[in-house]
Amino acid sequence: MGIKSTTEKLLKGDIISVVSDVKSQLERSLNLIGVIIISLAAMIGSGLFVLPSFAAEIMGPGIWLAFLLAALVVLPGAISKSELASTMPESGGSYVYLERTFGPVLGTISGLGLWASFLLKSAFALIGFSAYLYAVTTFFEVTVNSMTMAMSALVLITVLNIFGIKKVKSFQTPILAFTTILLLIICFVQLFGSDIDFSRPIDGALDVSKNDPRLLGEAAALVFVAYAGIIKVGAIGGEVKNPQKNLPHGILYSLLIVTILYCLVTFIMMASVDGTWWLNEDGSAREDPVFAFVDAVASTNIGITIAILAVLTMISGALSGVLASSRFLFAMARYNLLPQSLEDVNTKFETPHWAIIITALTMAICMLTLPVKDVAKLASGFQIMVIMVLNLSVIVLRKANFAHEWYHPKFKSPLYPWLQIFGILAGGILVFIMGQKAIIGGLAAVVIGIATFNLYGKRHYKNKTTPFQTFTQLFSNPSPSDLKIRHAAFKAADIYDNNHLTLSEFISSMKALEIYFSNDEYRFIFHKADTEGSGVIDIDQFLSSFPCEEEE
Repeated sequence: MGIKSTTEKLLKGDIISVVSDVKSQLERSLNLIGVIIISLAAMIGSGLFVLPSFAAEIMGPGIWLAFLLAALVVLPGAISKSELASTMPESGGSYVYLERTFGPVLGTISGLGLWASFLLKSAFALIGFSAYLYAVTTFFEVTVNSMTMAMSALVLITVLNIFGIKKVKSFQTPILAFTTILLLIICFVQLFGSDIDFSRPIDGALDVSKNDPRLLGEAAALVFVAYAGIIKVGAIGGEVKNPQKNLPHGILYSLLIVTILYCLVTFIMMASVDGTWWLNEDGSAREDPVFAFVDAVASTNIGITIAILAVLTMISGALSGVLASSRFLFAMARYNLLPQSLEDVNTKFETPHWAIIITALTMAICMLTLPVKDVAKLASGFQIMVIMVLNLSVIVLRKANFAHEWYHPKFKSPLYPWLQIFGILAGGILVFIMGQKAIIGGLAAVVIGIATFNLYGKRHYKNKTTPFQTFTQLFSNPSPSDLKIRHAAFKAADIYDNNHLTLSEFISSMKALEIYFSNDEYRFIFHKADTEGSGVIDIDQFLSSFPCEEEE
């Protein structure tokens, strides 16, 4: 994979292809720029286009300080995840770290919590999508039902995820970049406007900090989800060139860039327009604050352009969110903590269709039943709790590394353990300030996780090595005739003739070869062979991993 082709793909936003190319090479090399682009693309979306008005509803025009405070709380978790990712660069990200640190019970709880947080963030993006779409349709005098359009978008996103049309994601980064640049140009022009009042956001932040700091904490907790993408990149630690340097630097530079962007844009927005322009007539927060801002300071035509771009950005973000959240169910099923059907991939499209469908249905229920603000609060609450436990993981693994000889991080967190302790305490304070809904949501995740493990995972979770060892012995040093038989059996099970085997196809081929194991043992063997965690194995690559005997 050449530097030129990699750079071109990153600039086009084709992140999935870059990661796939990297995985297919013996030398894995994702550079610092790639890490930063992936991280930024995962963050800028609803955090910039929807959340500002909800934060302003809580604390008024000083919301830039809420974004800054949230970034400070994210920082320890981002550094902790850098350390964990440099040791465990595996499919599943945070779920894998917590499962290996604390065991299957907390692994189940965290996996379901992460799944919930990502699907809630995606639901929030679709709510923003419908708000900006309403602005566009109103301008063109077209009548549509916002919820109907949001649900239609969810159906489209679900179908695209099942079909595995990953190139749709390549539109996200250029659209997002163009929208952000256009917004920054408008903000820059406003700096020289006659109506701008810098005292408004400054006094707003100082007044809240002095008179009611709890409101500042509540707003910071709400916007916390805007930074969720900063730690997503930790899951690809195994594909990063020189991870002990590029991974932490990439995360920290991304955090710095996005924090400056959030604080700068929200500061200028509040300084440029007087009054409570971020509220609807009924006093509720607007779900399209960027359109309202641009419409007020520039023109309606430019505002509609921003709204159209925001529609594309929101739906692309939701597409990514469904992809990410469904993979948590997929990863948990691979560890025998959820039913096997959730790890089965479609034989034609090679995507975990049941995990995607369940995620989409849950999103639909949340969008129909939960108030908009509660969706954002729950998503932020889950993310804060997970980051708190990630900080705790580093402390536990450092203290108990005599019992965990495998824990040798290439990157070690500075200021250990004080940085982690700060992250845990600050996160706990934010969750407490968010109120009972966030706490109830966290407790619900704990109860559901424990119940799921006791009802299913406890009976199936076994860290077996013997079946794979036995399988390896059976397959080692095959004769040319044995190799032909195995290849024929694999090809016969390959329904769509794409040289890949799903789990069900692999099991069929094993039975055809009269190699018998229990269902859980077949799954364990398949997972060991599926080194990329994609849900399929390449037939030729798999067979070539077993050296063949020379014919006499």
